[in-house]
Amino acid sequence: MECTQARESLMDLHRGRLEPAQRAQLEAHLAECAACRQASAEEQALSELLTSRLPKHPMPSALRERLGALAAGEAERSPARDEPRRRPARRRGPLGLAALAGLAAGMLLMFGLTSWRGSGPGSSPGDELQREAVNDHLRLLFSEHPVEIASGGMHQVKPWFEGRLDFAPVLGFMGDEEFPLEGGAVGYFIDRKAAVFVFKRRLHKISLFVFQDSGLSWPRQAEAASGLGQSQVVTIRGFNVLMWRRSGLGYALVSDLASDELAELGRRLAATTP
Repeated sequence: MECTQARESLMDLHRGRLEPAQRAQLEAHLAECAACRQASAEEQALSELLTSRLPKHPMPSALRERLGALAAGEAERSPARDEPRRRPARRRGPLGLAALAGLAAGMLLMFGLTSWRGSGPGSSPGDELQREAVNDHLRLLFSEHPVEIASGGMHQVKPWFEGRLDFAPVLGFMGDEEFPLEGGAVGYFIDRKAAVFVFKRRLHKISLFVFQDSGLSWPRQAEAASGLGQSQVVTIRGFNVLMWRRSGLGYALVSDLASDELAELGRRLAATTP
């Protein structure tokens, strides 16, 4: 098993969704690969964090009574075991079990997953990129070694990526006193490698992911780089996300920094990117 395939399976591993043969193959790879073991530990920490941060909303009493009444009605209509089975009528008033299950699942999603979708629209295919950016930022925060190359400036960090990526990360902003650059690392974004740059603003960590944007559905909020501003910042689970793309590369900026300050860093980055 290659590292790319292993890392794509880590989420399923920690959620118990792998077949025994797949699990054994992945565990054998983790036993030999220190980098993937570290990624597995970070994925487990992320899963535990997200589970603890998701709110647990109690089911409204009206919904509980409605579901109970529907279940009781279905039980009354079920034929006894010793009775001959009859073809169901074409028209049935109350909901069947399948419809009941669908109703319950829909209501649970409505009351239980509202905050997971953040303050953005949440229904666009492109919103997956914004959620992925937040997840990757959390992995970085929980990593023992968030940067692989410490920064003395962008001119020291950018050459380090040569030979480690199949593209050249284009970035002109080298950091300054307001947004110092801490360093860089190679990471993953969705299904592809990404250059990761870590900036700071006071005590806030800021992650910038640079990746090839081909084949990705882009969020509605991400507009042309020249138009970057606070209005393009989306809040997901308490983190602000700003995304844009240029010349075949995508850029995702993530932090718990205030949206106006994150937008300012985005403008500096975009203004110096050819």
